[in-house]
Amino acid sequence: MKPLNKYFDHTLLKPEATENDIAKLCKDAIKYDFYSVCVNSYRVAKANELLKDTNIKIAAVVGFPLGAMTIAAKTYETITALRDGAREIDMVINIGALKDKDYENVEKDIFAITSVAKDYNAIVKVIIETCLLTDEEKVKACQISEKAGAGFVKTSTGFSTAGATIEDVKLMKKTVGERLLVKASGGIRDYEKTMEMIKVGADRIGASAGIKILDEAKSSRG
Repeated sequence: MKPLNKYFDHTLLKPEATENDIAKLCKDAIKYDFYSVCVNSYRVAKANELLKDTNIKIAAVVGFPLGAMTIAAKTYETITALRDGAREIDMVINIGALKDKDYENVEKDIFAITSVAKDYNAIVKVIIETCLLTDEEKVKACQISEKAGAGFVKTSTGFSTAGATIEDVKLMKKTVGERLLVKASGGIRDYEKTMEMIKVGADRIGASAGIKILDEAKSSRG
């Protein structure tokens, strides 16, 4: 198992987040040596400036948080984020299209982003928003994500009706096996839940509470 801090995408996606908030996010990411920071695309350039001499990656959310944008809009947002320094893209699927069983359009949506990301050696995490899906739809979303070239499937935006659950992470990991990685995000605020997620197959944790979780981990070790 890798060090616990390296599981975390240290995240700040609140619409009211200021430049000072982003600066603190990056400063804390350096202090705790998190794997990455995850920010809205508008904040990527600033994060890149603050993290340019570190090994901490920048993840940008795309089509966030609804996923109901056109493919062209998501693609353009992805390109600008990559140009600004992002090397991971967390994109929200077209949830309505999935529910329409318009699987061709869902795949095209994801493939457009993975194709652009390849030009920058960037990886794509596909947010399927599990709280809005049936188990059958969750499996289908994972299968389409794999077919379209994603590196990860991700549970949640954290902005819908619920976040990550143990059951969903298990199901997603069972579906993708070792071929894709799984990111658990949304509502992960303590050490116990973090370790449960990792135990059932989460390869990355998206959280704003990473510092608190690491402090709890230290306390649990005495």
